[in-house]
Amino acid sequence: MIREKTGRRTSRGAVALAAALMCLAPALPAAAMTAAEAFEDGNRLFRDDLYWAALLRYRQAGEAGMDSALLHFNTGVAHYWAQQHIRARESLLEASRSAGLRVISHYNLGLNAYAAGDIDDALNWFRQASDQEENEKIRKLAMIAISRLQAEKKAEDPILVRVEKRREDKKFANFDLEGRVGFGSDDNVFRAPSQAYLDFSDPALPLVTPEEMSGTFLPIDFLTKYSVNSLENESFFGQYRIAGRYYQDKELEDANEFSHELRFGSEFNRRAENRLSRVYSAFTIAQHDETYYDPDDGSPRTIAGELIDDRLNYVRYGPELAVLQGFERFSFGLRMKGQLWDYDETGRVPEYDHEYFRFGGHAQYKFGPTSMLRLTVDKYSRRYSDRPSFDLNGQQLITNPSLRYDYLEFGMLARQRITRNMWFGLGYKNTDRMDRYLGYNNYNRDTYSFEYHWTPGNRFDLDLTGNYRIYDFPNTFAFHNPVAGPKTLETAEGELAVTYRITKNLSIVAEAEYRETASTDTRIAYDRIWYSIGVVWQQ
Repeated sequence: MIREKTGRRTSRGAVALAAALMCLAPALPAAAMTAAEAFEDGNRLFRDDLYWAALLRYRQAGEAGMDSALLHFNTGVAHYWAQQHIRARESLLEASRSAGLRVISHYNLGLNAYAAGDIDDALNWFRQASDQEENEKIRKLAMIAISRLQAEKKAEDPILVRVEKRREDKKFANFDLEGRVGFGSDDNVFRAPSQAYLDFSDPALPLVTPEEMSGTFLPIDFLTKYSVNSLENESFFGQYRIAGRYYQDKELEDANEFSHELRFGSEFNRRAENRLSRVYSAFTIAQHDETYYDPDDGSPRTIAGELIDDRLNYVRYGPELAVLQGFERFSFGLRMKGQLWDYDETGRVPEYDHEYFRFGGHAQYKFGPTSMLRLTVDKYSRRYSDRPSFDLNGQQLITNPSLRYDYLEFGMLARQRITRNMWFGLGYKNTDRMDRYLGYNNYNRDTYSFEYHWTPGNRFDLDLTGNYRIYDFPNTFAFHNPVAGPKTLETAEGELAVTYRITKNLSIVAEAEYRETASTDTRIAYDRIWYSIGVVWQQ
């Protein structure tokens, strides 16, 4: 038994004939040129595994006047490989009316019924293909398919399955380990602005000439997870992760950052026929360390001669819960999270301590095995206990109420599979942030995203992602200074990752990432390119 393109198990004979379908098909009949050209181009696209494009050409051939059994047959086969089994059945039934295509159509109707999950219907078509004497090769293949499907049906008998299940020893615990270490290059370590600028945040309006620094770094990422499967559909786990980036040059050490995260919780996962239920709950404690530096030259920040370089270090902790309910084509989920973020005390400046709450959900619909659409909605809030809000003139007076930002976000993601080894996705999100005091830091953000995946071979994976964000600040000033004018902000980033699997557990991953930020607040406008190559171990 081997796996077919649909992911279902089928017989070797079934797959052998499916691979030879186009070879067994009769020659192209004479027809009008326009229809014939569309039909031939459809056959070429089919041979290149471009089934959707082939179906478009077959439809054009039909619209141009072609109405032959061979066109219906090839259309049915293309629908089968595109996993549109209802349409494949309709086309193959049309083709089966032809005496020359009856036998092969019956056999392929059996393949299609099996791929659609109807073993009884598949056996019926295979029996018809085995009862004929016109094509000995197909008759033998049909008999092999019948014997294998009968064995599979017997194995799926609920009584036998329960007996077999009792014999199996359930694995009580799982231990997962994943580690990554590599070497990278960064052409703008401290995110220095790309050009000189007037610092409108300083009353003296000094001209600042940033210094871009480049260097090499060591990225690390290790994760361990231990699960105890004490119940039939539920497991309890503990997980630890450490990740960071360490620069090799001593003068770049202030760009180092790392995080520790410990979480423990439970996972419930139950699948019954076409229904899927999942519940994930966990409590997380994490620590993050990085240096609060000046992007212009990479030096630690000070105020009144006192270092405040620990200002961005924090510990966060809190619970989270995610629920997913899936059916054959439709699924929906809900999620919620609550966290406390505790930053290091600096004394001279307000701390970033805040409460974080998030509630969201999504609905997803699969139009077929190759396409889906997901809609999301999230509402979240950050409530700072020590930072005062901003006045409409950009001043952050200590007498102002505590800062609070509320967010409302709507998103959409569509994915389409082109071939069995290639797919792409397009996404859009709209985020509305509300500054609850006077609205000075309100913004509306549009995010456009793209993702592409290609598996050119058994060992290679290629992933390309991109995001473009544009912010609209109705009340905010650049540098928080009215003299500098309204604040604008646009960001773009793209990442390319290539994975080569050496063994089942060991892989090599090469990545390149580009980031660009443009803003009237030129302190935060910069370009940055990362390259890295690393070794990944998964167990």
